[in-house]
Amino acid sequence: MDALAGSLSLRRYGASPGSHSHAHFQILLGLSGALELEIEGRGLRVGPGGGCVIAPGDRHDFASARGSLCLVLDSSHPDWARCAAQRAGQATLPAPALPLARYLATALQQGRPLAQAYGPALLREAWLADHPTAATPKSPASPARRRPIDWAALEHWAAQQWHTPLTVADLAQRVHLSASQFAARCRDDRGISAMAWLRSLRLEQARLLRNSGLAVAEVARRTGYRSPSALTAALRRSGH
Repeated sequence: MDALAGSLSLRRYGASPGSHSHAHFQILLGLSGALELEIEGRGLRVGPGGGCVIAPGDRHDFASARGSLCLVLDSSHPDWARCAAQRAGQATLPAPALPLARYLATALQQGRPLAQAYGPALLREAWLADHPTAATPKSPASPARRRPIDWAALEHWAAQQWHTPLTVADLAQRVHLSASQFAARCRDDRGISAMAWLRSLRLEQARLLRNSGLAVAEVARRTGYRSPSALTAALRRSGH
């Protein structure tokens, strides 16, 4: 196996583990469910048929409220640098890569050794087939006027939704923005990432309910924490 080409794996994603980075490229290809990502402040939603390239050193965070399955390639091959630069903020797989990704996922599940041996190189070739070697220069565009977000109204709405698995994409949809647009606006207007802001809203609601006398288990259920212990740990980390 070519160590430079990388290795393939199938991974299931759930709750956020916190932001981190890698010394290699990480290529995510969505197979089922929806994965919410934030990469260096850019929001991204990877669903079935979607994908993204995370560059070495880029800090990223992810979460999937209902669970997500992805084909993941960890690779140090330099050709992925072009993909990372040209596909930043996008979440659609190049057409040649989609059927290949599905085949490789099935092959990995069935333990076929050739999928691991040749899959990384084939996937890179399929992905690069959709990319020109040089980007066409674009004329600079004048900055667009941005519609203001009523953050107080959005917080009030979110406070009524914690009984459901609320995501960054849900917040973005509420204010008629894409997940990536909302992530950028949150960074600019609130000074933190969209995922961090979502976590802070959930934690604040949990703190208010806990202070009102509700049991930890009931507060966890109402605010979407996966267990009372997860809520207790979050409150302890925040100093409450």
